[in-house]
Amino acid sequence: MKSYIDIENGVVPSVCSLDCPDQCGLLIHKEEGKIVKVTGDPDHPITKGNICNKVRNMGERIYDQKRVKTPLKRVGEKGEGKFVPISWDEAIDTITTKWNNLIEEEGPESILPYSFYGNMGNLSAEGMDRRFFSRLGSSQLDRTICSAAGSVGYSYTMGGSFGTDPEDTTETKLFILWGINAVSTNMHQITIAQKARKNGAKMVVIDVHKNQTGRMADWFIPILPGTDGALALGLMHILYKENLVDRKFLAEYTVGSDELEKHIEQYHPQMVSEITGVPVDDIYKLARMYGTTSPSLIRIGNGLQHHDNGGMITRTIVCLPALVGQWLVKGGGAVKSNSGFLSFNKQALQRPDLQKTKTRTINMNQIGKALLETKDPIRSLFIYSSNPAVVAPEANKVREGLARQDLFTVVHDLFLTETAMYADIVLPATSAFENMDFYTCYWHNHIHLHEPVIGPYGESKSNTEVFRLLAKALEFEEQALKDNDEELIKQALSDLSNPFLPDLTYEKLKEERYIKASNTNNFLNYLNTPSGKIELYSKKMEQDGYSPLPTYTPLVEEEDYPFLFVPGPNHNFLNSTFSNNEKHIKLEKEPKLFMNQQDADLRGIENGTTVRIWNDRGECELTVSVGDHVLPGVVVSQGLWSDMPGKKQLVNALTPDRAADMGGGAAFFSGRVDVEAIGKDSTV
Repeated sequence: MKSYIDIENGVVPSVCSLDCPDQCGLLIHKEEGKIVKVTGDPDHPITKGNICNKVRNMGERIYDQKRVKTPLKRVGEKGEGKFVPISWDEAIDTITTKWNNLIEEEGPESILPYSFYGNMGNLSAEGMDRRFFSRLGSSQLDRTICSAAGSVGYSYTMGGSFGTDPEDTTETKLFILWGINAVSTNMHQITIAQKARKNGAKMVVIDVHKNQTGRMADWFIPILPGTDGALALGLMHILYKENLVDRKFLAEYTVGSDELEKHIEQYHPQMVSEITGVPVDDIYKLARMYGTTSPSLIRIGNGLQHHDNGGMITRTIVCLPALVGQWLVKGGGAVKSNSGFLSFNKQALQRPDLQKTKTRTINMNQIGKALLETKDPIRSLFIYSSNPAVVAPEANKVREGLARQDLFTVVHDLFLTETAMYADIVLPATSAFENMDFYTCYWHNHIHLHEPVIGPYGESKSNTEVFRLLAKALEFEEQALKDNDEELIKQALSDLSNPFLPDLTYEKLKEERYIKASNTNNFLNYLNTPSGKIELYSKKMEQDGYSPLPTYTPLVEEEDYPFLFVPGPNHNFLNSTFSNNEKHIKLEKEPKLFMNQQDADLRGIENGTTVRIWNDRGECELTVSVGDHVLPGVVVSQGLWSDMPGKKQLVNALTPDRAADMGGGAAFFSGRVDVEAIGKDSTV
């Protein structure tokens, strides 16, 4: 059988590599060896041929004239964007010569990798790179920018990333979408919900912003940022008081119900209303709806955990399905991440044993602070699958650090991103369509194998290939640093201890292309909590310095600024991916700031006005959209926009780099700002 690369004309299978819970099955249409169209695979059991605009237009990104085609060397000032082409040999020699000198003079910890999931393939994101930097002895990166806080909080309650099978939610009668703009970030959950609504299901959306998902809801509940845990506790208060809890389920499957019942006495709906901005009557209405409707599903969003108290928020919300016994009902329960069902042998893939001495670990959310540290400074960065100059908090600090003349920076990417503009060496990266990899979804329960469908663009190389080249140039002799991609996948799928993938092999995955985890509806029998049950009261949390019971803690106060600021996702970008593409920019139109009419009137701000948003971290300028999209005292922007001449739209210049309460997670959404009008935009 021909490889997919060799098929010049025809349709070949693929999978979406974007950091999105849906992980769609794709069909790639080729003519004369090039991608001419990307469509959904109608045979995929859950995505069923439906795909979003982002991946539908992926061909334009793959063949964009702005793609980096060869290695580049900087010849201008950092940030100026002046580069000249060089060979791969020169690039690798330049990097390894610099690193050898740094290792000799300052030690390998002076070097730091910086990456995230710009490509969700497991080899690309956490394969040969982990092996290489462990062997190098470099500083390590704590990759906490996305889901760390919520994952830790969820695990305290449930023992891992396990939840309801999305395919079962066709049976659901009540969907509570909590802190997730699913229309833009989990479209297939919306597709399922819409089908269920035709059979009488209701959809409730709880969020800080009446976005596309909120506008689609049967009932939209606006809430003040960072207060979601208080609302969940208020719901618990009513569920216990009105005897809407399933005491049989609580006795058999949980620990701590009695302690929780006493604890939530203090969360009276009146107090919760004052904290959250949700009217008392609505708190009662929601609690009764949740306590009397079955099956009911809570879809827990990503935004909730991006607060100072994000881990505890998630931990608290996920207690709710246990109170009403929904985990035993098909289509009931909750979903945050189901990645636990698809866990593989990370030890075999990443080989942490290659690290011979303990090194420092740097939280990726605080990369700006770390780059400006003068004691034992970072002297070299290797950046891949991420664009920290745009996506990291305290962005002005990040850029100040990247501009350091004594910092040697290498960026491996498809484009000259804002980060790459500060690089000394830029290496051209392959797209996911050019790589072999395997993918484990964090929403539905399928694992996918991907074989390349086109050859490398220009002189681009994959992450795994680059790290093999660097290892060879540094004369690392370990076989683990020479393994090819197929061998890496086989190792990752070897000696699995995952009961939900009992018969998985590379050969079987290659034959079937995607395989669903089995027996997932019985996950309550496999809970990896200390008690083996759902822990409403967690002794482990107590040992770790947290309240053992769900508790509301207010956000960190930034008293000088009147507005809570939430920079959420938009519809046509994924973080900074696609924000440099003209088609996606036209689809998204312009960055906006959503503001309540009451706040706008008090400040004399009219709809369509250009406003300055600022705090002591930075400032940006956006067009304001005035209305009832947000509660008073809250402003929301959408999307991470690429740099444009004459524009100030770097919203992460405003976000704090504080660590959240758990897992070192980001607190993007807990910052405060002030807003003032600076001009009228005649185009609005």
